[in-house]
Amino acid sequence: MGIQRVGVISDTHLTQPIEELTGLLRGPFRDAEVILHAGDITEMAVLDAFAEREVIAVCGNMDSQIVRERLPAKRIWQAGKFRIGLIHGWGGKQGVEERIRGEFEGVDCIVYGHTHASASRRQDGVYYFNPGSFAGRLGVGGKSVGVLELGETISGVIYNF
Repeated sequence: MGIQRVGVISDTHLTQPIEELTGLLRGPFRDAEVILHAGDITEMAVLDAFAEREVIAVCGNMDSQIVRERLPAKRIWQAGKFRIGLIHGWGGKQGVEERIRGEFEGVDCIVYGHTHASASRRQDGVYYFNPGSFAGRLGVGGKSVGVLELGETISGVIYNF
C-alpha cells in the first residue's frame, strides 16, 4: 500500500472561494484525493474551491445556519485501515483535545480546528491533528493548512504561508 495524502483545512472564514484557496490544489493539496474541512467554513460556496476532489466536512461555531443544517458537527471517516474522527472543537484553546477526545470511540486520529493553532501529536494511541487556520490568527498572520499521510501509520505535515 502506498501513502495516501489527505488535504486538511480548517477555519477558512470565507463567504466565497478565493484564488489563495483554490491554489491549494496546485500546492500542498496537489496529491490529495480527499480534502477534510474541520469547520468554520462560513458559507457552503467555499467548498466549491475543491469541487474536483472528494470533500468531507463538519460545521463549526462560526458557520452560517445553512452550513449547520447541511453538515454534521462531527463524523468518522474510514480511510483504509484507519478511523479518523473529524470535529471542529469548542471552548478555550487549553483542554480542547481532552474535550474532543470524549466525542469519539475507537478512532486512530482526530482532526480538529477552532484554535487557529496547528497541532500534530500522538497521545494514548490517538493522533491529534489540527491544520491551524486558513484565515490565520486575527492581526498576526499565521495562515496554515495540513496534509495527513496515511501509510503504515498516520502522520501529518503542516504548511505555513
